[in-house]
Amino acid sequence: MKAVEAIVEILKREGVECLIGYPVNHILEYAARWDIRPIIVRQERIGLHMADAMSRLSSGKKVGVFAMQHGPGSENAFGGVAQAFGEGVPILVLPMGYARRIAHIRPNFNSTEAMSHVAKTTEPVTSADEVPNIMRRAFTQLRNGRGGPCVVEVPTDVFNEELSGELDYTPVSGTRYGPDPDDLAKAAKTLVEAKNPVIYAGGGVHFAEAWPQLKGLAEMLAIPVCTSLSGKSSFPEDHPLSLGAGGLASPKAVHQFLHASDVILGVGCSFTETSFGIAIPKDKHIIHATLDPLDLNKDVEVQQSLLGDAALTLEALIAAAEGLIAGPRDNTPVAAAIAAVHEEWLGQWMPKLTSDQNPMTPYRVLWDLQNTVDKNNTIITHDAGSPRDQLSPFWRATKPLSYIGWGKTTQLGYGLGLAMGAKLARPDALCINVWGDAAIGFTGMDFETAVRERIPILSILLNNFSMAIELKIMEVSTEKYRSTDISGDYAAMARAFGGYGERVTDPGEIIPAIQRGIAQTQAGVPALLEFITDKETEISKY
Repeated sequence: MKAVEAIVEILKREGVECLIGYPVNHILEYAARWDIRPIIVRQERIGLHMADAMSRLSSGKKVGVFAMQHGPGSENAFGGVAQAFGEGVPILVLPMGYARRIAHIRPNFNSTEAMSHVAKTTEPVTSADEVPNIMRRAFTQLRNGRGGPCVVEVPTDVFNEELSGELDYTPVSGTRYGPDPDDLAKAAKTLVEAKNPVIYAGGGVHFAEAWPQLKGLAEMLAIPVCTSLSGKSSFPEDHPLSLGAGGLASPKAVHQFLHASDVILGVGCSFTETSFGIAIPKDKHIIHATLDPLDLNKDVEVQQSLLGDAALTLEALIAAAEGLIAGPRDNTPVAAAIAAVHEEWLGQWMPKLTSDQNPMTPYRVLWDLQNTVDKNNTIITHDAGSPRDQLSPFWRATKPLSYIGWGKTTQLGYGLGLAMGAKLARPDALCINVWGDAAIGFTGMDFETAVRERIPILSILLNNFSMAIELKIMEVSTEKYRSTDISGDYAAMARAFGGYGERVTDPGEIIPAIQRGIAQTQAGVPALLEFITDKETEISKY
């Protein structure tokens, strides 16, 4: 058996059903021979984003895999690897590498070295006989601990090298661990005695599938819950105890209750300080429940620590707290307080959300979208900048993994690949990406990938012909040189690629256009709806 055949056989045994990539990488051809579907993208970053979403939608149980050529392919892929690393998403990255004899000679790009600080592990295949050990180590890291990319670089002169014996490989499994019982008892006591506790849930809740445990603890102790962007949809946002998601823009209740709290339980989160997320108040008693000890006391001072899987931690907290209270607490008072803040805040924004102005406001587009789709069968993601800040506060995610949120690093164009990867993972769902005219400039060519590879997503494009959020900080360059102006007929682009494209200028046509776009995706055709909007810069920020 050749090394390349051993790699593909291992992928097959590990449950990989499709391999995303860009040639030349011989793994793609051999994957097809092993009945693993190769999906070819137009640029490497998009392919990594697709693999990213596939891992997210399976809570890391089925790992997304991406393969690319050595040299320029690996260089172009760097950004996608870095994005997955920032978001803690497990993906297997299989770059070709230069032949072993020249792998470390400059200026040759060595993925093992260059990607080491944006990956969980990196390792080159040194010989055919080492393939099983190297792949076993990679999948073990992908299925255990905090997520992140694992890079296995295959030198060009290794692919056809023969194993000296039969392939010996058994698929690896994930192992969970939980926190110290003494720490749990103390944390439960702190939560029970707190006057105004708040739970802050991150993406680790998704990967642990700790949704019922999160809901159970919140309901038992009547604790309000907010999430990070990556944790959005881990707690139903139509629940009376939901505050919403905290990003650069967020519902008013997130800020109000976090700042009024005395204890914050962060679960499945890193508390990473980012310009695109909510700032955690400094004067609070913090209980940090995380899988990764590197998160502790990193950006937020922690008073109590719980190391372990989010589901195991929450189950243990529930059990410990049950022994300290007579029964589940009445959540009526706190639910009423949350509802009052939500009602006031939403009332302030309703004129924008329902505006008939023309050019239309992006808030009207997204409000009508939310009220048109079947949210229980929809997976939606935003792009960087304005689409993120206009969508995340108002979209009420009610089902786990129905919203792919992100924000530690914000590369433009991320949302398109996420939507395509989500559709591969959940072909029955309506998968939507919301992007702006800046983001489509980065990854728009890969709408052709959606058409060619038969991945019927719905793309909602908010086009105001401007980099609107830069207007305030680029006044002179805009006035003198029109530096923030961008343009294009993107609906026509979608049609040219063989998809469905429609430009919408009348607010009264928003819902009919969405319905037409959905019908196209149901017929197997990717759809791009281009809404011409005003230069909206206001966001829900407190």
